[in-house]
This record gives sequence, structure tokens and C-alpha cells, in this order.
Amino acid sequence: MNQADPTNLWHYNSNLKVFANQNRKSMTKAEACLWKFVLSKKQMKGYQFRRQRPVLNYIADFMCKELMLIIEVDGITHQWQEVAEKDIKREDELKAIGFNVLRFNDDEVLEQINAVIYRIEEYIEEFERKAANHPL
Repeated sequence: MNQADPTNLWHYNSNLKVFANQNRKSMTKAEACLWKFVLSKKQMKGYQFRRQRPVLNYIADFMCKELMLIIEVDGITHQWQEVAEKDIKREDELKAIGFNVLRFNDDEVLEQINAVIYRIEEYIEEFERKAANHPL
């Protein structure tokens, strides 16, 4: 399988564009909170996140191509076994092409936003550390 990277768009699925646009207009409360207060307008350490981004055959809640990071905000339905199994498959496929996935549930975003921010910042710091030590 090809690897996604910050310089290519082959993983972008234009067939899901209309559905992604609809999702942007009807985000959950937790998604809207994370977007408005944390991820929009390069608030997270200057990195650009996109919301409801088509990747492979999925729509990622949030994606930062530069960080190769996808952030998912899971509602209560993700506790159902069938949905959880699909989440695992989806995450495995995204990892196989080079993305990392952070998952938060609605309650974490709405009630513990500082912990969510901390986990995202930890990921970014580790990513930057690895990038700084990577031989060119």
C-alpha cells in the first residue's frame, strides 16, 4: 500500500467531498468545541487542521497533513461492538498508509478539554522531536 505524506494527496477521496461538506455543517457539540477552541485557525502550535476530511474510504473528524495526524471524536455509538470493530479496521488502514490516530470521546472533549489539549500537544512534541532527529 502506498504511503501518505505531507507532500501528496493520493489518499484524498474526492468521492466523499459532498458528504464531508454535509458533516462540516452538522458537527456534534464535542467536534464543534474541539474545532472552535483548539484546532481551528492554527491555534494548535501553528499547525493547520482540516475538519471532516475525506481520507481513503473514510471521513476523518480532523486531519493535519503536516503532522500525519487524524483526530477522531467518538460519540456513544462508538461503544457498540459493531462500531468499535469498524473503528479498529479504519484505524489500522489509516496507520498502514502513515497516519497516526488520536481518539477522544465526547465527554473527554466537553468535560476535560485541557487533558485533550495536553495529549495533542504531547503528540506534536514527539513528532517534532522525531523530525528534528531524522537524518535528511
